[in-house]
Amino acid sequence: MDRSQRTGLIIMIASGFAAVFFLWAILRRSYMAVALPVMSAIAAVSALAFWIGWTMFTAENEELEELEEELAEEMAVERPGS
Repeated sequence: MDRSQRTGLIIMIASGFAAVFFLWAILRRSYMAVALPVMSAIAAVSALAFWIGWTMFTAENEELEELEEELAEEMAVERPGS
């Protein structure tokens, strides 16, 4: 797991924790007039943060792809007739 994947995993965990904590806090009190709009905004931000984290976590390592391309090019140069 490279650095961007670890960062993505941390973002996903933090956003999930924030969403659960906020829902728990909402359920303890009855401030629904304020809580519903705030809850919607928090849910949207948490979903966005989770999506960004997921994208970073599942991204392939670009350096590895570049090395594979260079190796393929070198192999093609070594075997010109194949």
